[in-house]
Amino acid sequence: MATAAAALSVPLPLRLSPPQRRRFLSTSRAEVTFRTSGGAVASKVLDDSAIKPRDLRDYIEQSREIIRPDGGPPRWFSPIECGARGKDSPLLLYLPGIDGTGLGLIRHHERLGKIFDIWCLHIPVMDRTTFAGLVELVERTIKSEESYIKGKPIYLVGESIGACVALAVAARNQNVDLILILANPATSFSKSQLQSLSQLHSFTTFLRVLPEPLHATISNSFRLITGSGMDAHVKENAIHQIFGGLPENLNKIFDGLSFLVDILPMESLFWKLDLLKSASLFVNSRLHVVKNQTLIVASGRDLLLPSREEADRLRNLLPNSRIRHFQESGHAIFLESSIDLVSIVKGAGFYRRSRQLDYVSDYLSMTPDEFQKVADQYRWVDLAANPVMLSTLQNGKIVNGLSGIPSEGPAVFVGYHMLMGLELGPLFTRFLTEKKIHLRGIAHPFLFNRDTEQLMPDSSSFDSYRVVGAVPVSAPNFYKLLSAKASVLLYPGGAREALHRKGEEYKLFWPEKPEFVRMASRFGATIIPFGVIGEDDICNVLLDYDDLLKIPFFDILSKQINGDAVRLRADSNEEVGNQNLYPPVLLPKIPGRLYFLFGKPIETKGMRLELSDRSNAQQLYLHVKSEVENCIAYLKEKREEDPYRNFLPRLLYQTTHGFEAEVPTFKL
Repeated sequence: MATAAAALSVPLPLRLSPPQRRRFLSTSRAEVTFRTSGGAVASKVLDDSAIKPRDLRDYIEQSREIIRPDGGPPRWFSPIECGARGKDSPLLLYLPGIDGTGLGLIRHHERLGKIFDIWCLHIPVMDRTTFAGLVELVERTIKSEESYIKGKPIYLVGESIGACVALAVAARNQNVDLILILANPATSFSKSQLQSLSQLHSFTTFLRVLPEPLHATISNSFRLITGSGMDAHVKENAIHQIFGGLPENLNKIFDGLSFLVDILPMESLFWKLDLLKSASLFVNSRLHVVKNQTLIVASGRDLLLPSREEADRLRNLLPNSRIRHFQESGHAIFLESSIDLVSIVKGAGFYRRSRQLDYVSDYLSMTPDEFQKVADQYRWVDLAANPVMLSTLQNGKIVNGLSGIPSEGPAVFVGYHMLMGLELGPLFTRFLTEKKIHLRGIAHPFLFNRDTEQLMPDSSSFDSYRVVGAVPVSAPNFYKLLSAKASVLLYPGGAREALHRKGEEYKLFWPEKPEFVRMASRFGATIIPFGVIGEDDICNVLLDYDDLLKIPFFDILSKQINGDAVRLRADSNEEVGNQNLYPPVLLPKIPGRLYFLFGKPIETKGMRLELSDRSNAQQLYLHVKSEVENCIAYLKEKREEDPYRNFLPRLLYQTTHGFEAEVPTFKL
């Protein structure tokens, strides 16, 4: 069996040059791509269907191969299945938990290997390197690699005690660009069940001085309780019978020590518990100096450590940290089938290849699985509102579908932002599935801000926006997207339209200045105005911003939401500058229908010089705004002729013709 253990013959501190390291790697890859509107290939990603599924059994089998005593010190290895290092891939150092095998990311090796150069730390079972020694080992590796990383960050991914090592290294190397990803960190050791278990060390020492018969009796009882000494084949069969091999139940296996004592003799286990204690004490005294970008992955059902509470504590102590909670996960979270580390990193906005995150060049395209998860979030809109999409050909004829949308880029889609952005899901998914056009949205900074993220019930609420490629609104980001020939989704009215007041539906709140026209002409981008209606057929605004201000203490929440970090056009006297974010109270209706109309594409190619004149740019800007208003007016009039505007007629039609059938609309 070809395993990562083949690479373990290379001990530290010997450093391998990149060509030497590649001899341990396989370069066989399968890829899938999404095209941008300009036909340019976006970042390549692994096709999920080509990845060999790995599970707990793979971890157990490879662990048993790798833990065979060889007398060697801790050392790094690159898993074969990670493939060859990418040209711009940052270095990722994996620091294992109490098991020490270095195989904790086995389910993620192939996908991680596409975007990282991965080294995993293996700590032999009988090794007795102290916590300080492990920290120094990682420090030596980082310092030896600094000359090769060329301004790229180094990722430290640590589980439990490995997370403590990562934090200690960060505290001692504040001048190094380290990004920390910490899974169930053992900084909470003093509050955990492991603390009481470590006290058994003195108990086992006491056993050695007892008479042999009594010693054997107590030892056997202890093995029975912990599972120590049980035949490995019997234990595996028992685990399989109890949990049936169901991926969602694998976490329960690791909520006890039964598997850990399989790969750790009792002496080694107690050594690791002592190591955890010293690691926790060391790191907790130095947390105040850790300023690194840190992502904390916390399990809700970790029976070994109070990880959920610890994540909240660390977020308050680490000023540049974010949390992702997984309420149904256990201690060994990265071995669970429902966890995708690459998607977590992408969703949290933690992937970058240089010292500063570039939302355009650092973006990683979605995998089919990621796209499906995003589409599932908005499936209710398709089912309940059955959107109608119309487009306009170059000759001005309005047609069903998106045939009037140009396939070449760059392009700027400029339109009306519906209440709460109800139109975004159908718009994004329909364009990608039918036109293979990946819309990159210019989004409000609220979706990217750490402080406002903490106000949400779920800290991952906005991760899907980052996964699909939204970027914070800024002129540089707009410039980069157009230079990459992307299709940009732009709402000049921004949050003022998406969170409008009562009676303001379908009213545009655009700034007076032509903010996007001259930028579009610089790259010869096609401007596609569009209108969308139907929000008034789905819900009514029961309480808007003005109403909520009358509620006691709402002004305190409003100040938290609308801090300086997320204010847009705050110095503008126009109505569009009044972009106060707030949670509107909505009154749902029996759902009507959504209608989209994309107007005739407006070419700016060859007009850069002409549109550099402010008056010409202003004239085109007003024309685009007028076209959006015309699209809205057309849809409001024509929907009155739609026999399937209401939910019940649509349901009857789908019952008769099948739920996959396209429901007709008004005559064009």
